[in-house]
Amino acid sequence: MATATAPRPYRPADREALIDICVRAGHEGGEARPYYPDHELLPSIFAEPYAVLEPELAFVVENGGRAVGYVLGTADTAAFARRFRQEWLPRVAARHPAPAGPPATPAEVMRDLLHRPERMVLGELDAYPAHLHIDLLPGHQRQGHERRLMAAYLDALRARRVSGAHLGMVTANTPARAFHDRLGFHEIPVADPGPLTYLGLRLDRPGPSVR
Repeated sequence: MATATAPRPYRPADREALIDICVRAGHEGGEARPYYPDHELLPSIFAEPYAVLEPELAFVVENGGRAVGYVLGTADTAAFARRFRQEWLPRVAARHPAPAGPPATPAEVMRDLLHRPERMVLGELDAYPAHLHIDLLPGHQRQGHERRLMAAYLDALRARRVSGAHLGMVTANTPARAFHDRLGFHEIPVADPGPLTYLGLRLDRPGPSVR
């Protein structure tokens, strides 16, 4: 059986695998398809726009020639939110229209998020301008690939002299919280965080190694 490779840069040919990973690992690290009838909805929010708008910050690990995990993100959340609205949203808005009223289903909640990219910009996170998403297929989790992917992403941020990175994770996903704690991330208090916990890592000062 083939083993997953070291992280490599994302390629456009990885798009189908990227979508598959996002859907199969997008619900607290597990299968999201039962919750979202359109399987391209989650990737249209949390995966594809990053690969399209900032491919230089997207990395994958592959198994048997196919990507089985990724990390992707942006170096500047405020700039990314602007580009999301101007460049990405017009591509997908017709397929995923905004809800007509208050979101009532999981899919409507996600479509609402899609149409509000400015939600990503929070004043409490200004010292951590980058943000990221990391996912691996269930059969490839907890084998060290998460750590190697994070190292590749954070090295790319440090090369750009980015001061810090953050992520928003579902509070109920306790295994993911333990992983990020081990890497040196710490909780950042945010007003009205909803179901999320925000974690940050300063990159402009010494801290634990992610390798």
